[in-house]
Amino acid sequence: MSSPDSDDDDGAVPVSVHAAGAVLWRPAAAGVEVALVHRPHHGDWSLPKGKVDPGESRARTAVREIGEETGFAATLGRHLTAVRYPVGADRKVVDYWDARAGDGTFTPNGETDELRWLAPADAAPLLTYGSDREVLDHFTAAPFPLTTLLLVRHAKAGSRGSHADDDVRPLVDEGREQARRVGDLLAAHGVTRLYAVGRTRCVQTLEPASHRLGVGIEVDDAFADEAVAADPHRAREHLLALAAGDGVAAVCAQGYGIPALVRDLAADPDSDAGPRPDVRSNRRLADPPSRKGSVWVLSFHDGELVAADYVRDASV
Repeated sequence: MSSPDSDDDDGAVPVSVHAAGAVLWRPAAAGVEVALVHRPHHGDWSLPKGKVDPGESRARTAVREIGEETGFAATLGRHLTAVRYPVGADRKVVDYWDARAGDGTFTPNGETDELRWLAPADAAPLLTYGSDREVLDHFTAAPFPLTTLLLVRHAKAGSRGSHADDDVRPLVDEGREQARRVGDLLAAHGVTRLYAVGRTRCVQTLEPASHRLGVGIEVDDAFADEAVAADPHRAREHLLALAAGDGVAAVCAQGYGIPALVRDLAADPDSDAGPRPDVRSNRRLADPPSRKGSVWVLSFHDGELVAADYVRDASV
């Protein structure tokens, strides 16, 4: 599976166009319905998507394009895949998420003149492009429903030793910019609850999201490095409890605790060989990365980790 931040894997052909879209869905009596749009200028039926504007992340693009093409607000879930195809001598890369529909009403416009809500099995034959059908296959392959929790590594802070008390080490300018981008990503995923380890750098990383979302930050030291090391089972169970709560939670923690939690959540209880093979991820879950300012988007079904998407840079 392709990552939202690793689209130049072959390096042979330059990427000239980035775009983003989603399988927009809503609950239905028989499961879910997905939205397909008709584009009169192309004469096709497709999933909502569009080009990334300068300075815009792909996650924000997906939410914006859904609104423009369907009239519905959207909350992103897991990253489904990235589709690549040639555009002249270059390449176009389109990242897709699953996205739950919020409030909205479709109004025909210059880009889309019709919208249909269909069961996935009925939507697939109507889609014009095989690549869209493959994206829909990625969506239907996961169990339903999923819950989401975002695990955030704190942004860049002052160097160790720059403060007598390491707990109050604040973010530097680069870290504050990382925190702003993290706030954009958390907004795209519809975060409604914020938790941070009681370190200044962790709390400050969530402050832009707190201001933007109108949500307070609850200090929770169950995810501090020392707490995870001392009792990993307790930290794991506490994270699962947060994931199972109402809405979408985001937790900001540190460089040891995050990889340990991701490894533990993905571990195969019947094997010492490493993570469960059915957990979909864009990174090796036996050795999860945790760059400052990065985010793990974790998707759960019935308390089990289903997908783990690593976003190395929230601005991408």
